Amino acid sequence: MFSRLFNSPWFFFGLAALLIGVAVVSQFQRADVEAPKGDIEEVLALKEGKPYNVVFILIDTLRADRLSAYGYNRETSPNIDALAERGVRFARVESQSSWTKASMASLWTGLYPQRTGVIRFPHALPGDAVMPAEVFQEAGYRTGGVWRNGWVANNFGFSQGFDLYIRPTQSRSREDIRRFAPSSFALSGTDLDVTVSASEFVMGTSGNPFLLYLHYMDVHQYVYSDVSPDYGTDISDIYDSSIHWTDQNVGLVVEMLRARGLLDDTWIIIASDHGEAFFEHGGEGHARNLYTEVQQVPLIIAPPVSLSPGLVVEQRVANVDIWPTVLDLLGLPPLPDAQGESLVPLIEAAAGLREVPQDLVERPLFAQLDRSWGRATSDPDPMVSVMKNDFKMLHRFSEPDHDELYDRSIDPREQENLAGSEEAIRADLAQEIDEFSKQGVVWNESFEVEIDEMNAAQLRALGYVLPAAQKDAEGAKPVAPAPAPAPRKVWGED
Repeated sequence: MFSRLFNSPWFFFGLAALLIGVAVVSQFQRADVEAPKGDIEEVLALKEGKPYNVVFILIDTLRADRLSAYGYNRETSPNIDALAERGVRFARVESQSSWTKASMASLWTGLYPQRTGVIRFPHALPGDAVMPAEVFQEAGYRTGGVWRNGWVANNFGFSQGFDLYIRPTQSRSREDIRRFAPSSFALSGTDLDVTVSASEFVMGTSGNPFLLYLHYMDVHQYVYSDVSPDYGTDISDIYDSSIHWTDQNVGLVVEMLRARGLLDDTWIIIASDHGEAFFEHGGEGHARNLYTEVQQVPLIIAPPVSLSPGLVVEQRVANVDIWPTVLDLLGLPPLPDAQGESLVPLIEAAAGLREVPQDLVERPLFAQLDRSWGRATSDPDPMVSVMKNDFKMLHRFSEPDHDELYDRSIDPREQENLAGSEEAIRADLAQEIDEFSKQGVVWNESFEVEIDEMNAAQLRALGYVLPAAQKDAEGAKPVAPAPAPAPRKVWGED
């Protein structure tokens, strides 16, 4: 099934030395992900030995329920499924926003948007922010990041700690690539460009341990290939085809690691920044609300030692937990300000080594979105959701009397609003939101950037940012709250 991925001389330039053997036998959908077999005790003991590599694969706009590993009725993700089968799959994961920049700032720092201050489009992470790549770098790792989404570009602070942080060079056009953009915008290149850059980075590490971050975008852009199954012509069907195409890129990364003899020296992590709506609540896309279809994302952690069978953590967790967990598994120092928690105790509980820790199960999980994030002259329009036990409440500050409350245990798609009938639960969650909204930004400075025309063009290709001809009403640069010597509130001020 991968054979068409190998028909370009350009592609062989970057990968031939590693994958020529694969090219000979490339009629497959699922890469060989076998690593030495072991049990959970061996996995947890890996931190005591040599440093292991980490490959962090972020698939933009990927909702968990569209992966066959999560029970979907289409085989959209054979390679991701294989990683789940030999690793740890987290069944219920909440992202911290339905917009990439806010979500990724939280994912990398382990802090909710309320604490990062990254909420609207000029906001950026300041130099004070401690990123996981900096922790790896200080531990002697080579660090590389390859991205195609402009919201995680260098100027927004996401490159901190990376030796190499690049948007990949676009390959020549491929006849087997199909594009279906819900809007009129199209991002140049494909995820194959990211995969090739990943191979080049790994070849340059010269045996040193490495952290490699790959940010795939073709699911966001509804890009697929002739190698992908034809599920149909509906936008939802094409989304599934694009997942299969990106899954094939995941398979190539696995094959590259195996061919280099690195598969059993590498942790592989699959995650996403947010999901995608298909009219469950009246619209298509993301970054408009905080319903489950844009918030539930996958998280799979495949260790160098293959668990047989793999583990499933059923308790609800969040993207802010990802790096506290990975750093714990590798025995590296924790992020200093993280609100997320290490999920190692839940992994141990899933393996039967201990009881489920109730403090992790009962804590509230938050998500945030300012619905005016891309409009420079609009007033803020913030909303927040809180998950606690099985209940989720959505609160829009501009409409405080129109809360939505759902019992996810019986209404996983969030269709029956209980806000008018469950007053005690609503009051409890409202108190959680009130306390959460009073928190200030962690850093001693707020930070914003001006988006230059090159970045603006790339973001417009994603369907974001003002068109070039449209000016701010005052002709001024969008301004975030001014830097202050003490932490500031973001939302919820009296």
